[in-house]
Order: sequence, then C-alpha cells, then structure tokens
Amino acid sequence: MSGSPVSTAASNVTACVLAGGKGTRLRSVVADRPKVLAEVHGRPFLAFLLDQLVDAGVQRVVLLTGYMGDLVRDTFGSSYRGAEVLYSHEHGPLGTGGAIRQALPLVETDSLLALNGDSYCSGDVNAYVAAHLESGRPGSLELVHVPDAGRYGLVNFDDAGHVTAFEEKKPDAGPGWINAGVYLLKRSLVESMPEGRFVSLEKDGMPNWLDAPLGVHLSDGRFLDIGLPESYAETEAFFAGFDQAPSKAA
Repeated sequence: MSGSPVSTAASNVTACVLAGGKGTRLRSVVADRPKVLAEVHGRPFLAFLLDQLVDAGVQRVVLLTGYMGDLVRDTFGSSYRGAEVLYSHEHGPLGTGGAIRQALPLVETDSLLALNGDSYCSGDVNAYVAAHLESGRPGSLELVHVPDAGRYGLVNFDDAGHVTAFEEKKPDAGPGWINAGVYLLKRSLVESMPEGRFVSLEKDGMPNWLDAPLGVHLSDGRFLDIGLPESYAETEAFFAGFDQAPSKAA
C-alpha cells in the first residue's frame, strides 16, 4: 500500500536505520540473511520498523547496510509505502557511530532519527521528535523501563531530563531505564565524530556528549531486542495483531 506525505513532527527528520549487523548470535536460528531480515509473521523484521516510521510521517529513510547489504536493498528497493529509501553501505566495520557518520551526506534535515535495526520500541515517534525539536537539545535518547536491565546497562538522568551517566551491563542491575536504541541527533553532533573509521556511538560518542546536553524521552512503549535466539523467539507474540502491510512498497 503506498502512502502520501504527511506533515508531522517526524516529517522534519531523516531516519537512519542501522541494518548492517551479521547477527552472529542468531546464526542457530537465522543463518542465511542479516538479522534485520529475520522473518516475523512472514515478513522481514525491518519491515515493522519501516511501518512505524512511515506511519509517523517520516518521508526519507537511509538504511545503513553492511553484511549482505545487497539482500537488504533487493528486499526494500528505493521506496517503501511512499517514503524514499536510500542506502549507505559500509565496506568494512565502522561501528554504529561510524556508519551514521558515513551516511550524513544523505541526510537533508538538521536532525536525524537513528535507530538500531535489530530492536523495536512501540513508543510514539511523533511525540519523541516533537519534544526533541522543541527542546533545542543537540541530542536525545529514547529510554524504556525494563524489569531486568542486566543485559543492557542503565541510563541515569536528572530531574531536568538530562543524561548524567551510562552504567555498564551487570547481572544484578535489576529494573531500570535502558537505552532503547532510538536517537535524535543534530548534524553538529554527528559531524563531531571522525570519518572513515570505527566509532561506537554508545562508547565513543554519547559518553563524550553529556555536556551537550543529551536529553531523555521516557517511553511507555513495549521494547524488543532480537539479538539473542531466546528474544527472537518472542517476536511472533510481540507483533501479534500488528497491521500486516506488505513488506515491499507498492
């Protein structure tokens, strides 16, 4: 089903989806494709992310590909439900930050919405973008509350909604707010990362931007990360009842 441009807060940002991961830990269940193409209800996982973006009014999406990037391009082509789809392919490992930095020439807006392609947060994209743009902050992180943060690490923030620290993963972390892998970044922040080299957004970028400051958006959405076989096994139930739009653009 093709869509028509919608004037929303999200139409003022370019989405960059990190879609280059090999999915090494998923090889036992997804061995023949990159993990963003892992099948859920007969569709690629990435299609659910693209549906969320298009439904919010995003009109330009850049897929940051790496491992088996040609297969991602063959699957989604140059448009998806009326949104333009572009590709930034890494020929060697660049990390999350390096991949976003490489894609910057394809971004036509002052802020970009960067998402991990192997996780999904069902929060309100437009509310997040609108709050970020209104705040004027250089960067924002979407946080989600989980009962066990041990696998992810905690994000600490103050009463003003600014990130104060990132805590490392630890088995006894308990419940808390974690990074949902959905970022809003001004071009100036992205430009501060070096070009053409491996940069981890989580380790090399954001910890150095705490004084920017980085804002938080507390989401009440459900969160899913398909990085492990046991979490991938939850996808069918997680997306049960979601609109089954076609995975390719009409």
